[in-house]
Amino acid sequence: MLSIIQAAGWPIWPLIACSVVALALIIERFVSLKTARIAPPKLLDEALAVSRNSVPSADVVNQLEQNSALGEVLASGFRALIANPRCSEGDLRAIMEASGRTVAHRLERYLAALATIASAAPLLGLLGTVIGMIEIFGAQAPAAGATMGGANPVQLAHGISVALYNTAFGLIVAIPALIFWRYFRARVDGYLLTMELASERFVRHLETLRNR
Repeated sequence: MLSIIQAAGWPIWPLIACSVVALALIIERFVSLKTARIAPPKLLDEALAVSRNSVPSADVVNQLEQNSALGEVLASGFRALIANPRCSEGDLRAIMEASGRTVAHRLERYLAALATIASAAPLLGLLGTVIGMIEIFGAQAPAAGATMGGANPVQLAHGISVALYNTAFGLIVAIPALIFWRYFRARVDGYLLTMELASERFVRHLETLRNR
């Protein structure tokens, strides 16, 4: 591996940095976007059950808020109703939507960076390719009084290796980054839809509590 890096020349180092950052972001997103931390399947039913007859206590609301991202959104509805028992449906929706936007921003964290790496890696590989081609043409350029037969084959081989290694490594970095970016993007969209549907159902439940 070290010999490949040495053969590719200095243009490969930005690609290596991108690969390390991309790997770190992918691992972080896998850990952060677990279903249990975002939208546990039974959480909404539990929140509805615990508030069947009245708004739960502050301790229960705090536990709900710390449970997951969905719990944070649902807890914002409870807090709004505790702060103002006559809170209108529109106000409840606005408060929960604001909490949902905060959660959505947190879920989308680092996805832009991963998408940037997926887009930039092929360009960095292309830069290495261009540099390699420049070295090739430089090796082929005859010195003063020399002929084309005097081109240095070692310089030619080095230029070709720089070009090919950087092109290949740029694609090796970009393709997985693009795949995981699309995967996480779809996962986040699915979580946001789940939370939106849960919030809609929860608002109707809070309206029932408010009218009692």
